Amino acid sequence: MAILINEKTPVIVQGLTGNIGSFHAKEMIEYGTNVVGGVTPGKGGQMHLGVPVFNSVREAVRETGAEASIVFVPPPFAADSIMEAADAGIRTCVSITDGIPVQDMITVKRYMMRYKRENRMCLTGPNCAGTISPGKAMLGIMPGHIYKPGKVGIIGRSGTLGYEAASQMKALGIGISTSVGIGGDPINGSSFKDILEKFEEDDETVAVLMIGEIGGPQEAEAAQFAKENMRKPVAAYIAGLTAPKGRQMGHAGAIVTAFGESAGEKVEILRQAGVLVAPNPSEMGSTVAELLTSVGAF
Repeated sequence: MAILINEKTPVIVQGLTGNIGSFHAKEMIEYGTNVVGGVTPGKGGQMHLGVPVFNSVREAVRETGAEASIVFVPPPFAADSIMEAADAGIRTCVSITDGIPVQDMITVKRYMMRYKRENRMCLTGPNCAGTISPGKAMLGIMPGHIYKPGKVGIIGRSGTLGYEAASQMKALGIGISTSVGIGGDPINGSSFKDILEKFEEDDETVAVLMIGEIGGPQEAEAAQFAKENMRKPVAAYIAGLTAPKGRQMGHAGAIVTAFGESAGEKVEILRQAGVLVAPNPSEMGSTVAELLTSVGAF
């Protein structure tokens, strides 16, 4: 089983006719994703990559029954595109766009709170690699061939570290149920805790790997959630052990401003919560193997 998307999920691409949207939509279609249409205002009525183009998300949902969307829209307009998807009834939305202003994302978060929890769209990103359910569907920009189908969930702020973990796990014969990129911006749609909750409810995910980094309280909150609510074992890797305190590193959200936000502090918090922590990025796969062995799943 997969969380968020599977081979049947009808997907639309917001920004389908742009260069970046076209390139990645083609990759998604070739992977097997059920792309049923795209949205580019002013270009409705056309066909592109073999699917219809619509002027609005609402029109696309009405005509195709789309349940998921991926946003390839320039930063100044991305927030409006995300809110348009929420209004149209999209259940899962991935925002790939990097550089969305923080104030815009605050507006998006407040806007989505208008909806009851059970009706609220699940947003991942922005500034993320997307979501993939190996062998089923890809809603993102990752290299699909490095992901082996299996029963370990991945949640990561860093796209490239997610790729590295998937590659290491495949080399060890370990498969992935779903890999979810939540993005590295200070304000994102879903947190580690949000996605951990979904993996805990998934019958076919037996363990989870979290890939975090310095900055923000998300990893500490996830550690507390895992300790108090999860029956499934969790492994983690935290990037930034050598980063100077107070200096922004990489992602816009990767800056230490409070206690519990440095890599070392996060590692200690995770260990105290019973999470098995990989000592360096080259051991993410072997750490997952150790975790699975400890529970008789490898």
